Amino acid sequence: MCGIFGVYPHKDASKLTYLGLYSLQHRGEESAGIVSSNGKKIFMHKAMGLVSDVFDEKSLSGLRGELAVGHVRYSTTGSSNAKNSQPFLVK
Repeated sequence: MCGIFGVYPHKDASKLTYLGLYSLQHRGEESAGIVSSNGKKIFMHKAMGLVSDVFDEKSLSGLRGELAVGHVRYSTTGSSNAKNSQPFLVK
């Protein structure tokens, strides 16, 4: 029962997504991640742990752009490790 939150278009999309994930923390406490975009590049930060442990001001400032999607994970399948943290970025 993971949690997903997204914001578009807003100059502080990543910070608002962080707050949304913080509010959805009860949906998953295993890992958290945010992917953002400025329309030309994609930026990502994710790690194991609670939202407040995964993100700080430095990591949020690196998530630039007016679009952001975030995810908190509660594992129902797959092992509990960093490779299963989401969102996934595929090139």
